[in-house]
Amino acid sequence: MKPFGKLCRQFAPVLAVVLCAAAFSGCNFESKYDSEFFAMDTVMDITAYGSSSESAVKAAESEINRLDALLSAENENSEIYILNSEKSLEASADTLTVLTRASEICSLTDGAFDITTEPLIRLWGFYSNSEYRVPSDEEIDAALLSVGNEHISIDGAAVTLDGNTSVDLGGIAKGYASARAAQILKDNGIKSAIISLGGNVRAVGSKPDGSDWTVAITHPDDNSEQLGTLSVSDTAVITSGGYQRYFEENGKTYHHIIDPETGCPAESGLKSVTVVSEDDVLADGLSTALFVMGLEASSELYSENSELFGAVFMTVDNDIYITDNLKDCFSSQYEFEVIEP
Repeated sequence: MKPFGKLCRQFAPVLAVVLCAAAFSGCNFESKYDSEFFAMDTVMDITAYGSSSESAVKAAESEINRLDALLSAENENSEIYILNSEKSLEASADTLTVLTRASEICSLTDGAFDITTEPLIRLWGFYSNSEYRVPSDEEIDAALLSVGNEHISIDGAAVTLDGNTSVDLGGIAKGYASARAAQILKDNGIKSAIISLGGNVRAVGSKPDGSDWTVAITHPDDNSEQLGTLSVSDTAVITSGGYQRYFEENGKTYHHIIDPETGCPAESGLKSVTVVSEDDVLADGLSTALFVMGLEASSELYSENSELFGAVFMTVDNDIYITDNLKDCFSSQYEFEVIEP
């Protein structure tokens, strides 16, 4: 892997949320093709530049839809649905790769990222056809008995789950999808593209004029405002936060990011976490894990793995922290502190 610092160059002027505006950036729109579609429970957009942009984008979109059908926990024909139902599966190469990477990230984060929280996600009602609810302590304790990476066994392509264990890949599937889409675009000759999969942004190369892409981080308290911007090329920028999906009951807010240790929405003192990495899958998993871990534990993980990722944090006290390898590509109207490795 090339040195992490090469992901970021000097900050470019902010143009919009993830942007390439003709009047300001000098982008060549003659060979631009854009597609907006719905997959993986979110609105997605792919914009590419080049003579093969239309065919490349359509191929990338098709791949994302294929992976959605393969990896969704709610699609009765998906491999993950079959695995959860039958507790065993002869997995395809894609499913096996995602499950293996999930296990690696679980180990890296000491269990803060865990795909076996599916029963807990279902208990809290964070599925499209479910009703939000606050489960009882007894329900949570019962579900926690089946949570943990040790309940998944992978032997070659054979995957088995213990007892009542079931998995959900919502915290990692979009990262894998963006990596595959980016590779397909490159294989089709695209050197400049931007992929937006909900809170996941993937820059392919630089903008057509050679400058960096400017990716804005949404302010968790106001989605019309920016927490800050990152100037990047050929990398993933992925944000997780409690503001993205939540409900309120008896005056308390409950968000969708479940702490695998408590079985409840994480209360780590953070509002949002943005991870920057060349590894889309790692960035996706870490954005969830770091939110669960909190600032102090996340800073320690960064100190041990600063070559793998960078991160931007906003706490519940509205303090902003960034890792030192993002100093040259992060800008904000707010004050922020730098985390040294």
